Amino acid sequence: MKRLFLLRHAKSGWDDPVARDFDRPLNAKGKRAARAIGRYLRDEKLVFDRVTASPATRVVETLDEVAAGRGATLAPVWDKRLYLASASALLDIVQDAANDSDSLLLVGHNPGLEELVLLLVPDREDDMTRDEIEEKLPTASFVELRFDVASWDAVAENGGTLGRFVRPRDLDPALGPGQP
Repeated sequence: MKRLFLLRHAKSGWDDPVARDFDRPLNAKGKRAARAIGRYLRDEKLVFDRVTASPATRVVETLDEVAAGRGATLAPVWDKRLYLASASALLDIVQDAANDSDSLLLVGHNPGLEELVLLLVPDREDDMTRDEIEEKLPTASFVELRFDVASWDAVAENGGTLGRFVRPRDLDPALGPGQP
């Protein structure tokens, strides 16, 4: 059994005058949301064998805030391939993961992460969670996918099942849309 976890970076600030999209920092709400996800990871006692993350500023800051909420760092491997990666590029990263790990956390961006979920989890009429993700994978959302395979290279389209989908607003309504 392999478990793939996905974390979309928290809400970034569009008001900051940065020259490149890569350098956009989190805004205050994004920092609060990332800390809430960190507390959730701590409370659920979730650990990851490997963490691979985009080196974009908003991802780095997301992981800093997650660590603050969790009370422990995640020690990611920074991989530029995750920056604005497509679902197929993300799948390549997953399939190339070392098989000595059974749980992998990818931290990155949309639309790639959302599209990866839709690629890996079959569309079933009774799967309301997948439908919610298809509607939108909000910033700082956390997703768990499970695969009944022995190696990461066997992870394939429509081969996964959803284990969990947690949005910051599920943890604290003040982190929902339209809230400052």
